Amino acid sequence: MTRQQPGRSGPVKQGRTVPGDVADTTGGGRASPQMRCRLGRADLTAVADVRHALRELLHTWGRPDCADVAELLTSELVTNALIHTESDAELTATLAASTLRVEVHDHLARMPEPPSASSEENTNGRGLLLVQALADAWGVRMQGHGPGKVVWFELDGGPAGS
Repeated sequence: MTRQQPGRSGPVKQGRTVPGDVADTTGGGRASPQMRCRLGRADLTAVADVRHALRELLHTWGRPDCADVAELLTSELVTNALIHTESDAELTATLAASTLRVEVHDHLARMPEPPSASSEENTNGRGLLLVQALADAWGVRMQGHGPGKVVWFELDGGPAGS
């Protein structure tokens, strides 16, 4: 499904996956399953679509037990990108043998600032605290080409069936 965005010259894919494989990221000669989607500016309805598509991807991984945490953390990063920027965002989720990596690229050149755990009055920024607490690894990298950053996390699923 595509919708025309105000002030944009063409349609923007709204929270829909673009199936495909990526180059071998496992070192084993096989391409890793990957989900990509473009999220329209401030389109918070896309968050549910992303969660659903991510759950399907995790099912193919054989690690549906990781789906709840993966969906929660992905929802937090996507929501942050859509609320705190004035442009589209792109999401990429890549499965390796035992790792899920989710990246959300936005076009805001400012680094996110997680609140301190003791700032109870402020309700903003709690998503990054969740990412920090639940992800096996996470970080932020500034784009080397153009404005923006990528906020990412990884979950180690361990061997399937463990």
